[in-house]
Amino acid sequence: MSVEVIKPPDAMQRFAEAARVRGERIALVPTMGFLHEGHLALMREGRRRASLLVVSLFVNPTQFGPGEDFTRYPRAFEQDLAMMAAEAVDVVFAPEADAMYAPGAQTFVQVTGLTRGLCGRSRPGHFRGVTTVVAKLFNIVKPHVALFGEKDFQQLRAIQRMVIDLNFPIEIVPVPIVREANGLAMSSRNAYLAGDERERALALSSALRAARERYASGARSSDDIAATAAKVLKETPGVEIDYVEAVDAETLAPSPSPEHPILLAIAARVGKTRLIDNTVLKP
Repeated sequence: MSVEVIKPPDAMQRFAEAARVRGERIALVPTMGFLHEGHLALMREGRRRASLLVVSLFVNPTQFGPGEDFTRYPRAFEQDLAMMAAEAVDVVFAPEADAMYAPGAQTFVQVTGLTRGLCGRSRPGHFRGVTTVVAKLFNIVKPHVALFGEKDFQQLRAIQRMVIDLNFPIEIVPVPIVREANGLAMSSRNAYLAGDERERALALSSALRAARERYASGARSSDDIAATAAKVLKETPGVEIDYVEAVDAETLAPSPSPEHPILLAIAARVGKTRLIDNTVLKP
């Protein structure tokens, strides 16, 4: 089975409008390509929820900061197409950057409070780039439902907030983290890990496991839970902590509500590769 590829945004809009007139229900899975099993899980869920499955493939320049890995971000377009064909994807929307951002573009979408901490603190401007491009994708693809992985938990919360605040008539479906057999959360950036770095990267999932055990034993202090995870990371050579924080899983506030689940979120560098992982601790 071949997958239809549409590149111009206006052509994608016309396609989506015609599909809606026909009565199709459209699901969108936004990606930056270099697909892995985590992306495929999103597609399978989208396939279950809609009659027409669209996957966007766009390495979005506005969510990369100065000195980040935009130019070397892994790309494998033909390989991605083959994987999407196997998942019965109907359409791939693969625009060029200059078609998504007109010269002189000066309009952005920004969710404020939810993006101040965690990755927002160390990657200023990142989430503004994410919410802007996702808003554009929503206007172009016109989906009824869009699917996002829980590994990028802060991104998920920001998009959920944006959809509420801007009245997008779109259902946002979270999909659980997909892990490799050894526990490493699947990520396109895992391709950067060299030599024994993959083994060291397991410290993130080990830290989360230690925190879950601490929580299960009765600990409820966010500082205690975060410290338990941080101890595992600090004891692993070659792992540099960006943050380890236990926050309210709904608001991402640093002081979790006793009634709400706790999000334990980690960002750390293994060698030159920045990785993130998380777990939600539920009463």
